[in-house]
Amino acid sequence: MIRTNELSRKRICIVGLGYVGLPMAAILASRGFRVHGVDINPHAVETINSGKAHIVEPDLDIILRAAVQTGNLKAHAAPADADVFVLCVPTPCTADRKPDMRFVIEATRSICPFLKKGNLVILESTSPPGTTEQMAEIIRRHTDLSVGRSSGAKPDIFLAHAPERILPGKVLREVVENHRIVGGIDEPSTDQCAAFYRSFVTGDLLLTDARTAETAKLVENAFRDVNIAFANEVALLADELGIDVWKLIDLANKHPRVNILSPGAGVGGHCVAVDPWFLVAQAPTVTRMIRTAREVNDNKPHWIVNRILQHASHFRDAKIALLGLAYKADIDDLRESPAVIIARELIESGVGDVRIVEPNLRMHPEFKLTALEPAIVDADIVVVLVAHKEFKSIMGRPLEKKIVMDVCGAFRDHRME
Repeated sequence: MIRTNELSRKRICIVGLGYVGLPMAAILASRGFRVHGVDINPHAVETINSGKAHIVEPDLDIILRAAVQTGNLKAHAAPADADVFVLCVPTPCTADRKPDMRFVIEATRSICPFLKKGNLVILESTSPPGTTEQMAEIIRRHTDLSVGRSSGAKPDIFLAHAPERILPGKVLREVVENHRIVGGIDEPSTDQCAAFYRSFVTGDLLLTDARTAETAKLVENAFRDVNIAFANEVALLADELGIDVWKLIDLANKHPRVNILSPGAGVGGHCVAVDPWFLVAQAPTVTRMIRTAREVNDNKPHWIVNRILQHASHFRDAKIALLGLAYKADIDDLRESPAVIIARELIESGVGDVRIVEPNLRMHPEFKLTALEPAIVDADIVVVLVAHKEFKSIMGRPLEKKIVMDVCGAFRDHRME
């Protein structure tokens, strides 16, 4: 039984104020929690404390500004005392496709000096199985506090994994409304973590253990990756056969038990393009389909580059317009974006005049960005990599007498005949 005073956790320390941590911090602050946000990026800290978001997410600036003005949210460079510590740091892949645990390990170490008996520590970062147990060991080494129930004794620290389940562009709604998996290092930790999420989540709470929670999130994303890989492979097949992939998929999906996804430039984002490799690294001999799907999706950008180069070979000095850099439509998120890979490879090939359009960014540290109209006005080849809303209205005359590669289906509902 959880006592009322154990539910009165009002001081929250959120480590990592990116696409996951910042929206959560703003929502908690709007619900009356006192949120101490932590980020190692000085620009992010300064921007947040001015009441602005350093990421693009619909309506986030509004709720963030109010949270900062009320004093319920303030960003800092280091953690502080709190009742609940939430880790929302990245878990990328290394160059050899192994989980890079540096950020989770450092974040766990950083909160150790501030942990006190009764604190709740939550890992939201998507991580390989066993990460929460690894965090428990770090806390034991760096404090004199017990983590996890042993010999029937109540633990000093409650520790759980509650993997984020959000979609960029819909984060503020999904942080509250999505069902959440909650897996503690022991049952008391699961109960305490669930009690905390019930204070602001309206979706169902699905209670389990930490290792199952970690694996469930990875399996969810691997499932999506495998299905996207099938769609991308169908696109390659359609190209080989000289048929319209969008018509092909539309027809196949008329079957009552078929639902082929839309192919694209590859797979990007901080989850689907990364997480399946964690499962492959954990159990390489039994994850052959997951590995193959990753290889299919990772190869798609290189296939697109080769097709562009084939078209460009028919011109003396090809002018190529690449439309979109983000990993999905109508956001500014470039993490693991296949469009970035394509742009980089094309420029490095020296193929010609490559013009890049990304309406959701003001600038890019590597590429010079061009406005949409001047990019396509005298382009020989127009490649639509991301189905941003700005690109869906350029059908017709602007694209006459140009080679058009719509790799993401931006024009699928009103194709050029």
